[in-house]
Amino acid sequence: MSTLHDFSAQDIQGHEQALSTYQGQVLLVVNTASACGFTPQFSGLQKLQDQWAGRGFTVLGFPCNQFGSQDPGSDGEILGFCQKNYGVTFPMMSKVEVNGTKAHPLFKWLTQAAPGVLGTQAIKWNFTKFLVGRNGEVIKRYGSMDKPEALAKDIEAALAA
Repeated sequence: MSTLHDFSAQDIQGHEQALSTYQGQVLLVVNTASACGFTPQFSGLQKLQDQWAGRGFTVLGFPCNQFGSQDPGSDGEILGFCQKNYGVTFPMMSKVEVNGTKAHPLFKWLTQAAPGVLGTQAIKWNFTKFLVGRNGEVIKRYGSMDKPEALAKDIEAALAA
């Protein structure tokens, strides 16, 4: 697999979705959790979605329960929580693993394409973010501490490219 567009993932309603659907868009792929100290980042992610959706930008949320069991609910519970508490309208995918042998192939590819600090490929915590260009290639990786609003300049540059 050479670009994000080569992958598919199950959406939160259980339908398989080819990520080639997003060809030509700038994406922010995020591993999320509903009961994490970073969970309020959903608000910032939604603001990014609202601000740039009309210019070909989409946030893709991938719930993950690998870090402190902070997203134990069903896909339906997770979606309801995100919509009710944060007004999330961006696409949410079915819960995945992002590390280890059962990691979703997309996350294996993302972490290889954009290693973390000191070249580590493992995702350290919830709300790790990957900015992907219109061509499906990873532009940059951001950690949990990077607030969504701090990514604005990079997103703007990716949209202009």
